Amino acid sequence: MQKEDQIFGIRAIIEAINAGKNIDKVFIQKEAKGELMQELFKVMKSKNINFSYVPVEKLNKLTSNNHQGAVASIAPIEFVTIEDLVETVLESGKTPLFLILDQISDARNFGAIIRTAECTGVNGIIIQKQGAAPVNGDTVKTSTGAVFNVPICKVDHIKDAVYFLEASDIQTVAATEKTDNNIYDINFNKPIAIIMGSEDKGVNPSVLKMVNHKAKLPMYGTISSLNVSVACGAFLYEAVRQRLK
Repeated sequence: MQKEDQIFGIRAIIEAINAGKNIDKVFIQKEAKGELMQELFKVMKSKNINFSYVPVEKLNKLTSNNHQGAVASIAPIEFVTIEDLVETVLESGKTPLFLILDQISDARNFGAIIRTAECTGVNGIIIQKQGAAPVNGDTVKTSTGAVFNVPICKVDHIKDAVYFLEASDIQTVAATEKTDNNIYDINFNKPIAIIMGSEDKGVNPSVLKMVNHKAKLPMYGTISSLNVSVACGAFLYEAVRQRLK
């Protein structure tokens, strides 16, 4: 995180949130206490700001200034609403191709996925407000700037996005090993949203119950899984292959 991408100090972060600054994530020192910190939590909750607890060493790495136990990252982009995102794509006449990232928390994986998404013509990426990787300097660098070319939408819950997309006649397909169907059984020529889960947990079971399709990648080696950004690339390029026909 570069200095121009961050705000440090509890009061400064509170004021930035109240002023409507595009706060992407707040890093809070573990076991932080005090009235001012409680006020920060209250403000973050009211605005549904993403935050995580970290050791003080992490905060010290982020800034050499007096952070008071809190450092916030400012997103370098403006997020779009899911309503505006879907409406814009449908009105364009394109066959929608969306990407939903369920709790992918590594900024470099996120950046790599955004880069592939941009190259494969993804119309928009949907992430959850809580638990998602921050859109920060690492994300921008790893995406090689693609983060500025692909609309990104934040939702309260991934299930909300699935409901909304399916109500808009956009089918959902979840990447999961918990299925007999492989990726080549799916018709990607339809309006579709691909859901990728975190490397440690995969797609949330409650989300899996809602999707139209589940698909897995054939695996022939002794290692049972791929890095999520690589798996995402395989799914997206299968969509590209089918749509080129």
